[in-house]
Amino acid sequence: QVQLVESGGGLVQAGGSLRLSCAASGRVFGTYDMGWFRQAPGKEREFVAAIARSGTNRYYADSVKGRFTISRDNAKNTVYLQMNSLKPEDTAVYYCAAEGVGGGYEHWGQGTQVTVSS
Repeated sequence: QVQLVESGGGLVQAGGSLRLSCAASGRVFGTYDMGWFRQAPGKEREFVAAIARSGTNRYYADSVKGRFTISRDNAKNTVYLQMNSLKPEDTAVYYCAAEGVGGGYEHWGQGTQVTVSS
């Protein structure tokens, strides 16, 4: 089992920055991929970014490419999402997720609210 706790959300003006953190516990952190997802009001949850267990491979949704950066510190059991040049359409609850033993994201945090004002 993996437990995930997100932090770092808040209210920011358009063009501003935030850094989200997700602290993991349970399984050895460096043995599974991690991802960030978001869900805006009235919309389905969508993929934002992912990072392989070693940190070498990273993937982004087109909507955030060039603005967001995912990273991980396996020594601190933490994954980060640096969000720059934020837009009002980035407003959502952001969730981190961990890959399960059988593949696929099986473990989810409680979410952290990000609100970008225009």
